[in-house]
Amino acid sequence: MDMPDVEIGFSTADRERYWWRTGIVMLVLAGTASAVALTASASNRWWWVGGFGTYFLAVVFDMTNWIYGRALLTATGVEFRTFVSRRSIPWSEIAGIEKRQRVSRSGLWWDLRVVRVRGRALTIPGTLTNRMNAELEQKQALIQERWSRAVGG
Repeated sequence: MDMPDVEIGFSTADRERYWWRTGIVMLVLAGTASAVALTASASNRWWWVGGFGTYFLAVVFDMTNWIYGRALLTATGVEFRTFVSRRSIPWSEIAGIEKRQRVSRSGLWWDLRVVRVRGRALTIPGTLTNRMNAELEQKQALIQERWSRAVGG
């Protein structure tokens, strides 16, 4: 029985919500960089502006990679598709799918991880959320169902 490929990722509403968060962080960084540029001595100013600019670009790049990351569930395994890379893990190399909770300054975050038979567990793109909701549960159930079917269990 051939199973169609299924894509796991953020909904349009979640992407929009995360872009708003990213925009707020960028405004804070831009304000901080402007304040430093206006108050730093002329000899140190460009070092500070360059440092903030580099950090700013790294944050934007990371957020873009994070927001648009997806997992493709195929008949042979799960493919991680991010802005910068693609990685495929066969179903036979997966020992389980787990939900992980993390605590940060901004609150509680949950994501799903692929626990591999050998090697470290990998976070599944498109599953990070700060709201414990049915959508995360559905994603986990779908991935576990596909994994169970593929390995015959």
